[in-house]
Amino acid sequence: MARINENFLNLQKSYLFVEISKRVEDFKKRYPDRKIIKMGIGDVTRPLPKACIEALHKAVDEMAKEDTFKGYGPEQGYLFLREKIAEFDFKKRGVDISADEIFISDGAKCDTANFQELFGEDVKIALLDPVYPVYLDTNVMAGRAGEFRDGRYSNIVYLECTRDNSFKPSLPKERVDLIYLCFPNNPTGTTLTKEDLKKWVDYAKDNRSIILFDAAYEAFIRDENVPHSIFEIEGAKEVAVEFRSFSKTAGFTGLRCAYTVVPKECVAYTKDGRPVSLKELWHRRQSTKFNGVSYPVQRAAEAVYSEEGQKEIKENIDYYLKNAELILKEMGAMGFECYGGKNSPYVWVYGKKDSWEFFDELLEKAGVVCTPGEGFGLCGKGYIRLSAFNSFENVKEAMERIKNGF
Repeated sequence: MARINENFLNLQKSYLFVEISKRVEDFKKRYPDRKIIKMGIGDVTRPLPKACIEALHKAVDEMAKEDTFKGYGPEQGYLFLREKIAEFDFKKRGVDISADEIFISDGAKCDTANFQELFGEDVKIALLDPVYPVYLDTNVMAGRAGEFRDGRYSNIVYLECTRDNSFKPSLPKERVDLIYLCFPNNPTGTTLTKEDLKKWVDYAKDNRSIILFDAAYEAFIRDENVPHSIFEIEGAKEVAVEFRSFSKTAGFTGLRCAYTVVPKECVAYTKDGRPVSLKELWHRRQSTKFNGVSYPVQRAAEAVYSEEGQKEIKENIDYYLKNAELILKEMGAMGFECYGGKNSPYVWVYGKKDSWEFFDELLEKAGVVCTPGEGFGLCGKGYIRLSAFNSFENVKEAMERIKNGF
């Protein structure tokens, strides 16, 4: 008898964004002529930077010639890209990260989901609430979450982020082994200062914990007091792994390219307390289960760091931030409490009612799709997330529709 992994049966309902899609499809069937403005899932809408397109074309042409054809690439990623990442994303910010500590992948979602495979089944997990669902669901699949009771899993330590603490989590009261942090935060759009992050690094060092730091939205940071990387904090290389993505930075949601930084100093432990390099474990995992990102896509990612590429991605991100500014302004003028949107493409809106009820009202009355906050955890109840990934014209129209509908 072929038995399933019964941990999958412990997952709650369907994946958040699948449920959203179902409700939107039902709306389309009932109102086929109504235009829908999607401000829910964080998928970019602006075209790829010209510099990346040109690099893609050139790389594809290379694949058509015998003397420049590329087959399997290095599982850690081509050195030309890893060196650019190390130089531009870290060394220029005074952070000493080397190319051999960088692993190119096909998405930060995949990496944040897969990295938990390196740890024992009995490690204690702490994650934010509200939280990006992938962190939680993959640990449920791995059997670490415990029983689901009253909206939460018994073995997970939830770090509550609410209006009362300005959406900045407090250190856990009990000892935890693995800590998921995401800043700028998805979904609340809020950020941490260097002083805030130092508390977490110090906690991790004191407790031999590991911080899994998702920095997928760092390119949206405009405040000089907000760190772009956890490795800007002294000692973080000993206790942290960082995930980055070209999806939101350069519009690669359709190309798929990201990277994970695993410093040489970062270790976890065997049952008898022997330190083991996480970099070596991750390298072994990737070389076994992953065959690398395609050569043309990595050349396109390399072009992000060209002078023209840097200019173009900044223009695109500024465009999205302008959308977020409009959402903040208009939703605030309607009397809603709003958070985020200044160093992030997301605006976290307090609707003063059930999240899914607010979702359905926005869809029915305004034809606008949001993301219900409840889908991110108990602390998301009463909130919705609005995404700035759209055209300015659509965002402006959406705000007018909401104003008229409410």
